[in-house]
Amino acid sequence: MAAEKPQPVQVPYCQVCTLPAEYCEFGPDFEKCKPWLIRNVPNLYPHLLQEANDKEAEKLSEQLQGPGISPAGSPAATAGEPSASKQEDVKRLPGGKIKRKEKQEVAIEKIVRNKRKCITTVKGLGLFGIKLSDASKKFGKKFATGASVVKGPTEKDQIDVQGDIAYDIVDFIRETWAEVPESAIFFIEDGKRVSAA
Repeated sequence: MAAEKPQPVQVPYCQVCTLPAEYCEFGPDFEKCKPWLIRNVPNLYPHLLQEANDKEAEKLSEQLQGPGISPAGSPAATAGEPSASKQEDVKRLPGGKIKRKEKQEVAIEKIVRNKRKCITTVKGLGLFGIKLSDASKKFGKKFATGASVVKGPTEKDQIDVQGDIAYDIVDFIRETWAEVPESAIFFIEDGKRVSAA
């Protein structure tokens, strides 16, 4: 009597996120996968089928109880408009990551090293369309000190200027680049934001 050969397992792959169906909940957008999962592999996620049935029952009861057509000025008609403006600020990247539009502001921080050496860090000038390499050269010439463009802890470019020139640098930024509004410049002192105005 010969033993039977084991047959390969057929793994269903989601047509939305291209992951195996049992891993969809860990994928980039599980909400988009739910309809496909309910139609094709309902036994894998039985709670989704129950949720879908509950939602359909709620929609049906709302349609039976509520008016059929809402007027143009009603809150139901205007409820979609704010979400559209929020979606403009959010950008989807590959892999389901979300990138939010950054606020245009300049942060100035003084960092003390070895109890007496200071570095003034300027973050956010690039958001105003200013070339950071040109800005660092101008800072170095104006304050007769070393200035360089470096990657910060958040992987964003920032300018490090040697010396304690935090308050002088605000006036220089205002004079040199008019496109940077005074309200967009602030200091970071002890981890707190303080307005430069």
